Amino acid sequence: MNNYKQVDAMVEEWKGSGLAKEKIVANVCEAELGWPYVWGACAAQCTTSKREYYAGRENCPADEKKVIRSTCPVLSGKQQKCDGCQWFPNGERVLIDDCWGFVKQNLSRVGVKLNGYGCTSGWNSKANWSEQGEIANMPNKLCCVFVYDRNNKDFSHIGIHVGGGKIIHCSGTVKYGSTSEKMWTHYAVPNGLEGGDTPMPDLKPTQRKGCRGEYVTLLQTKLVQLGYSLAPYGVDGSYGNKTVEAVKAFQSDNGLVADGVCGPMTWDALDKVVPGKTYTATIRGLMKNQAVELLKQFPEAEISEEDS
Repeated sequence: MNNYKQVDAMVEEWKGSGLAKEKIVANVCEAELGWPYVWGACAAQCTTSKREYYAGRENCPADEKKVIRSTCPVLSGKQQKCDGCQWFPNGERVLIDDCWGFVKQNLSRVGVKLNGYGCTSGWNSKANWSEQGEIANMPNKLCCVFVYDRNNKDFSHIGIHVGGGKIIHCSGTVKYGSTSEKMWTHYAVPNGLEGGDTPMPDLKPTQRKGCRGEYVTLLQTKLVQLGYSLAPYGVDGSYGNKTVEAVKAFQSDNGLVADGVCGPMTWDALDKVVPGKTYTATIRGLMKNQAVELLKQFPEAEISEEDS
């Protein structure tokens, strides 16, 4: 998980590279995946005192007070201090937001201001939007998406559509959603982003040491295709020290910060680099144990057997 200092540094780097506002917003939302939800918060550092402040506000619902305290390892009594907490990565804090605060603060990073104190007042502030409508008519570009509560006749939740039906929103934590979920009912294009008619590219989640799964496999495959060694393990779907070393080497070769973490900018660079040619070599007459020993020298190679 990224801490707030890492995300701030990413944003400055993206701005300096000339990325479009829409792309920066999509990238920063993805970079904040896993950050915690706190009712009423907007871009506040995740500290025990800040959590107590929001839990102690007079208008904070009783169930939200309980959640704010119970999800904090210190306030819930599970540990004495923040060290070791998932929301204290690399000795620095993350930020806390509610759903409105998450959207508002990430749009503000590119100079787009939203008026209002929540989903309903934000929706009703016409100065915020260049276009509004029902979700069925939403364009395939970065925009805000809403949940309309028909019983209370107000808007109860908001997220950011980053293209292709993919949504990132803050509910429990910052996480992915989809327009296929029936709860999403309306959309609105923020003023200042109406020029982003090009669909946003599909986002890949940030991968780092300890991650496993299909995205690690994809990352490792790209690295191997580009000539970066993962010996002796090869493409195994596990983000270990060898993958960290290969990512750092790739980042260094491509003018990126060599931190060994594959985030949005590293994914973009990997997607842009064209891999070199690959070759097939056939060595006949080897015994199986000889082939196995030979493969130790070329861990990305594959072995096939033929009957003689």
